[in-house]
Amino acid sequence: MPSREWAAHIQDEVLPLATADVDLGTDLLELGPGPGAATDWLRHRVGRLVAVEHEQEAASRLAEAYAGTNVEVVSGDAATLGFPDASFDTVATCTMLHHLPTRARQDRVLAEAFRVLRPGGTFLGSDSLPSDDLHHFHEGDTYNPVEPAAFLTRLQTTGFTAITLRVAHNLIFTARKESPS
Repeated sequence: MPSREWAAHIQDEVLPLATADVDLGTDLLELGPGPGAATDWLRHRVGRLVAVEHEQEAASRLAEAYAGTNVEVVSGDAATLGFPDASFDTVATCTMLHHLPTRARQDRVLAEAFRVLRPGGTFLGSDSLPSDDLHHFHEGDTYNPVEPAAFLTRLQTTGFTAITLRVAHNLIFTARKESPS
């Protein structure tokens, strides 16, 4: 499970900003939940939460922790989701994009998030900003931070609209998939 401090940061600071004025709908897909700091907060706000975790050990821990709840844990790759188009009302990712080794892989995750969102749905989340401290913290681990200014263009290129980026000590974002006119 996540450290108490990290979970508190995600649940008390990040998610309230990322979900403000967002109708999460019934079905939410969380990409890269890791230890589940966001999962625990989000699951109380939707009817069904599907969490896709790449690391098998983390997926097993989450599945055990949330057995018998509205959370379904899937071991898989956020860049190649096995869900049909327009399967979810909301897609969320909290501080996981910087763990992807390349910008192309990050862009593939953005494209998959867009594909599985229902029209009118929201993609939301957060990520860390580049810093020397985080670079050192991630020594020996994948660390490929997202640049906020470029991220806006990347979301637009993917097809998202109504994009909001909040940049302070981290990046918090929301973006919508347009409903057909």
